[in-house]
Amino acid sequence: MSTIAVLVVLLLVLVGFLVVGALAYAVYRRPVLTQPLTVALAGAAVLVAVVTAVVTAGAQ
Repeated sequence: MSTIAVLVVLLLVLVGFLVVGALAYAVYRRPVLTQPLTVALAGAAVLVAVVTAVVTAGAQ
């Protein structure tokens, strides 16, 4: 993979961590939405799927 692709994946991971953290914090502040761990794990699963797709596309 090129340096640009690695930097894009790193940026995507960092932004993904911010999104997962924001989801967990929002649900923590308003527990009526759902359990915080479930939302954070769902966000993390989506992040893993996106990163896998980007890495796979970059390797080809």
